[in-house]
Order: sequence, then structure tokens, then C-alpha cells
Amino acid sequence: MAGKMSDASSSTIGGAERGESVVYDCRRRKSSCGYCKSGSRGSITHGLWADNLTVDDYQDLLDRGWRRSGCYLYKPEMERTCCPSYTIRLKASDFVPSKDQLRVFRRFQRFLDGELEQDNPVENTEASSASKNCSYVLNGDSHSVEKNSLSFKNKENEEGRFILHLSDQVDDAISLCSEKGDLPRNIQFPRASVKRVSHVKKKLLVQGSKDLVYSCNVAFQLSASIRRAQVGEMKDDNLSSSASNTAETGFVPKIIAEKLVNYLSQIDELSGFSIKACNGHINFYSDKGEASFSSPKDAERATISQETDKARSKDSRMEKKSKCSSQKKRKFEIRLKRSSFDPVEYALYRRYQLHVHNDTPERISEASYRNFLVDTPLNFVPSTGDGTVPPCGFGSFHQQYLIDGKLVAVGVVDILPRCLSSKYLFWDPDYAFLSLGKYSALQEINWVKQNQTYCASLQYYYLGYYIHNCGKMRYKATYRPSELLCPLRYTWVPFDAAKPLLDQKSYVVLSDFSLQNKESVPLQEVPNDMQLKQDDDFLEEPNDSIIDEDEDDEITEAYSYSSDDDLDPESSGLASSEKEDGDVTNILMDIDDSRVRYKDIRQAIPPSGRSYLENLLLRYKRVVGKELSERIVYTLR
Repeated sequence: MAGKMSDASSSTIGGAERGESVVYDCRRRKSSCGYCKSGSRGSITHGLWADNLTVDDYQDLLDRGWRRSGCYLYKPEMERTCCPSYTIRLKASDFVPSKDQLRVFRRFQRFLDGELEQDNPVENTEASSASKNCSYVLNGDSHSVEKNSLSFKNKENEEGRFILHLSDQVDDAISLCSEKGDLPRNIQFPRASVKRVSHVKKKLLVQGSKDLVYSCNVAFQLSASIRRAQVGEMKDDNLSSSASNTAETGFVPKIIAEKLVNYLSQIDELSGFSIKACNGHINFYSDKGEASFSSPKDAERATISQETDKARSKDSRMEKKSKCSSQKKRKFEIRLKRSSFDPVEYALYRRYQLHVHNDTPERISEASYRNFLVDTPLNFVPSTGDGTVPPCGFGSFHQQYLIDGKLVAVGVVDILPRCLSSKYLFWDPDYAFLSLGKYSALQEINWVKQNQTYCASLQYYYLGYYIHNCGKMRYKATYRPSELLCPLRYTWVPFDAAKPLLDQKSYVVLSDFSLQNKESVPLQEVPNDMQLKQDDDFLEEPNDSIIDEDEDDEITEAYSYSSDDDLDPESSGLASSEKEDGDVTNILMDIDDSRVRYKDIRQAIPPSGRSYLENLLLRYKRVVGKELSERIVYTLR
């Protein structure tokens, strides 16, 4: 038997030993899907268990569609799984923040400067968790909001949450319209924003509008987005022709609003309101007279907080600045530490899972937390000071976000030779109004930019998986310009080129289509008379901070998958040249603590066992690729 071959499985950076990668093939797994919630075991992945993993090998595995949960590596079998998951990345130096992303950054800074107050804290009890299925009813002349027996002490905050609920319902109606074919599927939908209609605005409207409480102008934005998409498809880029075409196809604000109202009118949760389309606006009328709060003063304050009256909003901001001018500025710091168990982090994770994901206490344990977010197979590589490794080194890290010394968020990341890979983020529910998910993504992108000075190869920010038909994944595409990994040839395709293809079919061989020469038209906001002027006031924005959801529903189940070894051994996501290469002789194996090539032990294996083993090796080679199969140590258990 051949001796040890450590040179074949280890690598170096700038003279620093990286170690070797050793994996066990868990083979194909089927499980229920946390994304489509179909109830069937439609999620199909291939799994590996890594005893050790070099940062080079994990980087290359990422670029073949793999991800990790603790020491478990997994890759979706793209043409078989119910929700194909495409690896998405962004070149940090090319990143252009959107208006919304800039607003998140400015709002956070205003909070640190003492110009914004903290939102009402979430009740600190494991028995209560925020339910997504809210029931809102109109009781007499005031709103009574029930949310799993959680009562909101502040009426302004109560109405703010209700407005967010209405905005979500409009978003759901937009998605449903698209699925039913009433709206095109090849555009990026803007988020709906429902606003309270001020008393001043009502006086300018037609008679009978006194019962009008809320309004939404998203139909104008949808119409503009469709028009821009048509402009991009026209060779002569003639705007007037495009506008005419939009009218001809029925995608004008008035018609779009009527379609959305048709869907919204079927929602039982909005039974306390009459919903009507008026000249492109979606209006919500109280069925029992104008909704008001417990006193005229409360109603006036709610109106001012929404800034529907320019004069009053200006006075409100002046008053707010005056009150905050004497407040002490908050201290903010970010600490990067190597992955390890921290009781304070675990307590924050537990609170996050209870209040944000509605987990039950018995589902959250220290062991599951360690398996998911602490354990790592990555071999740490210290800095070499020669421009090949950043000062923190390569490996798995926890990025702590602290405000006045209090831990408010933790980002779990892997820092690799070519990227920072964002794995998970959990945060304090009391700080949801700061959109910490979005803010942390901006910080991680900025970290990559800063560390390119120390490590030239560090160029990209990986956002995990992107699932096109999953609504909560759409935020990832807003970090532009992003790329998706082709599931067959493992080349990178611009998202703007891939999107029209994914609108038609969930699994697409992206590299088969050459759309790089087609220029995309940037999204812009279309002003109109009902759209409130947007500034930095966090009360006017949804607390949309779901930047961290890509791992949660899928990966926490990784260890309870059931094996389906009787399935067809052919694996997915393989280039034709790899499928035709059935040679497994050069696969590196662990035999009695020795590193040997399969060809060196093949003759020593009985023919009956040889056939079975070669089938396993062939399947393994197809999912990791020829190069990695000859570099990573394959172990048998």
C-alpha cells in the first residue's frame, strides 16, 4: 500500500501551511422545503461532512454551488429540487447602493447621533412571540389591534404597525397579480407603501372623502417600471412609443390599481375597510366613519408623524431636533472575532429566534446553536503580512455589532481567499427599526473594499443562495450589480441577464443564454401628487431587515435529513465533459490514516466491493468536480 501523500492534499499561502481537507460523503438527501412549504420532501441536496476544510477548497466549493451549516456541506440538485437555489455574489468595488440602502445607513447614523429615539422594546418573555398572522378590526371609532395577545402601549406605534400590515397586503396582491398573469413577470416590483391621508389632503379631494384613511400609489410605480422594461427592450429606446405601448397593453396606473383592488377586496383581514381604486390610487375607507385615536391630540400627533402636511412635518422635525440636541451620542463599534461559543451571543440568538422566527423555546438549544453557527471545519490561516492574507486571517468569524457596549447583532461570516461569505445574521428585536440586516450587509461589503488593500485577491461578497420564486429572497438582488452562478458550467452570469430567464422557469442553465450585450435600464422612482416626500424619518419606512433569512429555513434541518441512496446515482449540475469522465482512479482517499490514490488500492479490493465503491466515488467526483476530488481527502466510515 502506498505511503502518506501529504503534499497532494495540503497547500500553502505565502509560505503558511493551510492543512488539508477531509470529507465524508453523506450522499443524496431529501427533506421538506423551508421555502415553498409544499409539505412534500421536495428539497433534494447532496451532502458532505467535513472533518477539516482548507479555505481554498471551500472557496472552490462555493464556486460550484456548495454552502455549509456548521461542518455539514450541502449543494442543491438543481434540476430535481423544488426550489432551485443559485449562488449569488457581488463584486464589492462595483457596488452601487440604492436610495433605500443609503437611507438605512443615514437613519442608523441619526440614531447614533441621538436624533432618533429607540422604538418600543419587545416584551422580554419566551411565552410571547410576534406572530405574522395579525388580525386587525375596527372597533367603534378606534382601532383594536390583536397580535397573539401582545398589546401595544403606544397608539402611534400601533398605527405604524397596521400601516406596515396594509403595505404587506398590497405587496401580496402584486405578487398574486403577477402569478395570475395580470401583471408581467419580467420586472422587479417596487415595494408598496401605504400612507395615512392628512386632513389637509382630504379637504382638497372630492366630497365624501371624509372616511378616507389610507392611500397607496404603488400603481404609478408599477406602471413606470413596466414602461422602463419596455424601453429597455426597444431598439430605438423611444419613450413616447413605450408609453403608448404601456397604455395599449393595459398597464396604466388606473387599470393596475383596479386589478390590485380586486385582489385586496377578497382579504378577510381588511374587512373593516372599503377598498377603492381612484385615478390610479388605492384608497382605504373606514366602514364605520373616520378612524381616530383615543383623543384629538393623539390623532393630530399621528398625522404629523406621517408628515402628510409639509408645514407640520417641518415643525415636527424642528421640534424633534431640538429635543435630541442635548442627548448624548451613542457609541458604536464592530468587533471581529474567530468563531467560538459566547453565552451573550447565544442569549441574543435565542431571543431573536423566539421573537423574529416565532420558534418555540424547546426547539432552541445550545447544541443546535453550536452545530449551526459555531462549529466550523475551516482551518484558520493567520495573516502573513505579504499581501496574500488580510490582517484578521482566513477562516470563520463572528462580527459583533455593539451600541454603547450592548450587543445588538451578530453576523456569522466566512473570510476566504476571494470573498467574504455571509452565512447568517441575528439581532436584537428591540432594534428592528434600524434595519440591522440591511445595515450589516452594507458594512460587510465595505469590509471587503477596505481589506482589498491587504489582500488583493479578496474581491467579492457572497450573499448565499438566491431563489427567484421566493419573495423573501428578492432583497439580495437589490445589491447591485450582482451575479448568479450557472448550475451547469459554473460560470457567473449578471443578474439582469438571468432575471428574464428565471421569470419563465425556475431551473435554467444560465450560461446557455448570451444576454450580456443587452443593457438594463436602472429603476427610478416616479413622483406623483399622492407620494409623500421621502426623508430620513424611520417612521415612514417599513422595518424591513430580512437580510439574514437565506440559511434559516433550510439549514437547521440539515442534520435530520433522510437518506435516499436508492435514487438514481446520476448527480445534478454537471458539465457534459464531467459527466463523460468516469475515471475515479486519481481520487485521493484516506485508508488507515494514509493518503492514497484509488488506483493504488483498486486491485486489493474484491470485485464485488470494488463496483459499489466505484459508484460512490463516481457520484462524489461529479458533485465536487475532478480537480477537488483529486485534492480533497475522501474518507470512508
